[in-house]
Parts: sequence; structure tokens; C-alpha cells
Amino acid sequence: MKKIISASSIALSIVCSATVIAMPAPASAQEIYATNGHLFVNTAKSYIGKVTCQFSARNPSGLIFDCSSFTQFVFAQHGVNIPWASAQTRFGIPVPSKSRLAIGDRVMFSVNTPGQINHVGIYIGNGQFISNIPKRGVTISSLNTGYWSTRYTARHY
Repeated sequence: MKKIISASSIALSIVCSATVIAMPAPASAQEIYATNGHLFVNTAKSYIGKVTCQFSARNPSGLIFDCSSFTQFVFAQHGVNIPWASAQTRFGIPVPSKSRLAIGDRVMFSVNTPGQINHVGIYIGNGQFISNIPKRGVTISSLNTGYWSTRYTARHY
């Protein structure tokens, strides 16, 4: 009887010691945005009425930004470093269509020269985005109607 119990104990310990514990993979950019997008949006919204828009400006202490430096400023507050100005167009992964945008994605527009991206904002959901624009500062706008709908050109995580 002792031999049967010992054999069973040995077999059980062999089976248990062979168990592999899987470690989760590091988070992808998509997962970071999916879980933190609302943080970017809430931070951007907290600056409505507090920020001045000035072309080529990047003055965090004076809250004076252009559109890309404002986006850069918002993301940096959550540990995400993105480039300033047109370099933002090369950062991230393209989203295949407007319908697949996630809250916190950066949305880009061609305002002056067709095909050249020269405005950026942050997607907030429900077909809207937030950005810093001249004479109005930080503002929520529609992607699907009005001025911005015909100028939407790219989207990035």
C-alpha cells in the first residue's frame, strides 16, 4: 500500500512540476490607447478655455501651443512621448477607417495644401475630436460635418 501511495505522490509531483506558467505579453500601442484613451481626452478637455493657440508655439508654462504641441503636451502628461509638428504624422500605426477610431487616437487634417497634413487633434468618440485652433483655443469639433469633415486625411494611434 505504501508503494502505491509513494508512486502516486511521485507521479503527482512530476505532473505539477511540469506546469508552465505563461507570462502576459507586453502591452501593444493599441492596448495602451484602448485602456488610456479616456485619460488623454479628459486631460485635453480640462484645458478648454485655458489655452491660447499660436502657430509654431510650444510654451507649456504660458499655456500657449499650436495644435501639435498641445497634443504633445497632453500625451506627455500620461508618459507618452510623441514628436512635435509634422513628425507626428510618422508616429503610430494608421487606423484603417474612421469607423475604427478609438478614443484617444490622434486624427489629422489637410487644411491649406491638399495632401499635406497640417492639423492634428485627439479623437474623443461619437465622431468628435478635440484640438487647439486659432482664435478659439481648445475646442471640440465634428469629424463628420462642417469644415473638418472635408479635410480629414489620416488617423494614427
